[in-house]
Amino acid sequence: MIDVQHEAGIATITMTHGKANALDIKFCDTLTASLKALRGPDIKAIVLTGQGRIFSAGVDLKQLSAGGADYVCRFLPSLHRLYDAVFFHPKPVIAAINGHAMAGGAVLAACADRRIMARESGRIGITEMLVGVPLPALAFEVVRFAVPPRYLPEFALTGATYPTADALAKGWIDEVAEPGGLMARAHDAAAFYAGLSPEAFTQTKLQVRQEVSERMVLSGAATDKKVTEIWLQGETLARVADYVDKTLNKRA
Repeated sequence: MIDVQHEAGIATITMTHGKANALDIKFCDTLTASLKALRGPDIKAIVLTGQGRIFSAGVDLKQLSAGGADYVCRFLPSLHRLYDAVFFHPKPVIAAINGHAMAGGAVLAACADRRIMARESGRIGITEMLVGVPLPALAFEVVRFAVPPRYLPEFALTGATYPTADALAKGWIDEVAEPGGLMARAHDAAAFYAGLSPEAFTQTKLQVRQEVSERMVLSGAATDKKVTEIWLQGETLARVADYVDKTLNKRA
């Protein structure tokens, strides 16, 4: 599911969960545990990437549809813990986006401190509205934090996805690298952050993300309660099943 390599204080996490790095409970929990293990003083920065042409396709809708309401109730907290582990990680995190970053995968990329995408490698965007589910509280706050405010309604309400040039112009990513140089560029960025004062970086990162923390304390629980209710509705589960049948199964 995950390959972790260490070099000169930089940990590279490569997601290797099937073809699409789809987010299911086991994968989320495994990735979360790996991130938590990379908090020691020997780790100076982290690069997070995928394999092949996909960074992450987002939530494993096939498994969610098959698991029904019980699975949803277990999955949403697992997804929250993953985003929390990346977004509030005390170390610098660089997302080396090697290909498509869709829905929950786009949110995962947005959790990083810097997002570098390989040129013309795929598309990025949150497609939840096309499936009929709202973003959980932390996922939405991560996107709100990461993208320019003027584009947030477009991103959240339309389900649009963007190729690399448009993603850069609209703020989904910070930088574009040539496909063959993506990892080298990501490691250069990680090395820059690794050279900073670790204590000063961690404190400043917390301050930069303070508004997200405050929003979660203020309304996170209430938002997630409503979001979970919507995800559990029979109509929602039927929409997900229909999307899986008409879209995902046709690609198989």
